[in-house]
Amino acid sequence: MDTKNLILAIALSLAILLGWQTFVEQPQQAEKQAELERQEQAAGRDPNTIGVPSVPSATGTQAAVAAEPRSRDEVIADTARITINTPALSGTINLVGGRFDDLTLREYRDTIEPDSKLIKLLSPRGSEDPYFAEFGWLTGNGSVSGGGQTLWTANQNELTPDSPVVLTARTDDGLVLTRTVAVDDHFMFTVTDRIQNTGVAPVNVSQFGRITRVNEPDTLGFFILHEGPIGILGDTLHEIDYDDLEDEPETPQTFESEGGWLGFTDIYWLTALIPDQDTQVDARFLFDTTGTGANLYQTDYRGNAIALAPGELAEVTSRFFAGAKVFNTLTEYRDNLGIERFEMSIDFGWFFFLTKPLLDVIIFFADFLGNFGLAILLVTVIIKLFFFPLANKSYKSMSAMKALQPKMTEMREKFADDKPGMQRELMALYKREKVNPVSGCLPIALQIPVFFALYKVLFISIEMRHAPFFGWVKDLSAPDPLNIITLFGAVPWDPPFGLALGVWPILMGITMFLQQKLNPAPADPVQAKIFLLMPVFFTIFLANFPVGLVIYWTWNNLLSITQQYVIMRRMGVKVGGGKST
Repeated sequence: MDTKNLILAIALSLAILLGWQTFVEQPQQAEKQAELERQEQAAGRDPNTIGVPSVPSATGTQAAVAAEPRSRDEVIADTARITINTPALSGTINLVGGRFDDLTLREYRDTIEPDSKLIKLLSPRGSEDPYFAEFGWLTGNGSVSGGGQTLWTANQNELTPDSPVVLTARTDDGLVLTRTVAVDDHFMFTVTDRIQNTGVAPVNVSQFGRITRVNEPDTLGFFILHEGPIGILGDTLHEIDYDDLEDEPETPQTFESEGGWLGFTDIYWLTALIPDQDTQVDARFLFDTTGTGANLYQTDYRGNAIALAPGELAEVTSRFFAGAKVFNTLTEYRDNLGIERFEMSIDFGWFFFLTKPLLDVIIFFADFLGNFGLAILLVTVIIKLFFFPLANKSYKSMSAMKALQPKMTEMREKFADDKPGMQRELMALYKREKVNPVSGCLPIALQIPVFFALYKVLFISIEMRHAPFFGWVKDLSAPDPLNIITLFGAVPWDPPFGLALGVWPILMGITMFLQQKLNPAPADPVQAKIFLLMPVFFTIFLANFPVGLVIYWTWNNLLSITQQYVIMRRMGVKVGGGKST
């Protein structure tokens, strides 16, 4: 009956979530989009042609992808650059276009091995998988100044948190460009662009920023995680799949926003353009082809047109984030720089109102205890204590049902050929014993969102990535490395999915089996046999999940078993069924 209640609770939760999405979220987003369209029509503005042309994609004569890509290091060595040197980042800025196209994360590696490769976040045009960002100015005739092929001159050779770099350039039509690039100790660049019209004719200009990513990166492919274009635009979180852009290549997704941010997200990494938060911008997500078989994805924004008379100048400050999605760092940027909901670049999911505080609490305890795994165990205990009254009610109901199992079995045998009669007798039995067979459903249903939220936190948090636990667990974000099939690593073989049975997944399966034995068995014998196979199924299924999740599940099962066992003993119910004597 407990399993039936759990299934019913999950179905109820999904129905609520789907109903909210269908009848609340979607109408609200449709109304916001309609309001934006009404505003544009009232102002007589076309989102694609406001003042100056749209931001071009990085295709064309200076293609982002070469027909025969060269090595990343070779491309970097062939261009004039200034060095980036911070505690968190290393790399270079390309003086052609002032482009951010070479960035490495100093604190993150591919694996837990100390000599493994550092994470290379950005790569230049002409390399195998270009991924870069640039800022500049668009003019009324459609030309690009500052980005594209503009050649900048730097006042120094190195950018550090204590020493910003000043770049200068001049165009043939009399525009003098000055760019100051600063960087902090983490992952944020501040770009201050200044443009002066020294020509004899007025000119309309508009500041822009764009991030170009060629070739869709390898993604985990989990439906609970968004990887791809993302942004907060018009007070709304937009999460767009790569496939969505490919389906309508001729129709970029456009948004009008005051401030906001947009870019690309992976499970742990983020690049984001952050315009002046008080400036109205037109933002886009688009897809293009390069003519070489590679696909190009771009996020960009363009500010409103600025009319510069001869001798006049304009200045705009933008920011560019490129780095790890560390929760505390993102919230600091949100609070100190006024970047709206910047922490939402972490995919907190539907239960963000639970996921965010859970992550905050786990990080706090991880810093206090010095171990992310211990923080998971402690937070699980706290959640158990919070739901203790509800869980007690649920377990008491299960224990009462289990105590009635012998009588229910006798009734099924007695009324084997009289189903209606058996149902009447069962209802009478429940009434006499004052037992509600569905009373355990609500407590379980209320705990499901918290469980999903905690599961989400452990799945998406970079704080768990490469975090050690104890014993053989050196990385909580990776599957259990002790595989029984390979005799704990003695046999040099990489088993396929379903055979990678680590120690922690097996412990989880055992605790799940023990917990099932404490619950009343389903009435249907066939159903009972199926449920007995559930621990085996979950053991195989979770064997390839991050071991941190498996440890949480195992620990949660142990706490539940302990609590349920104590309640059953107090109620005089034997673990094997029936009343104790």
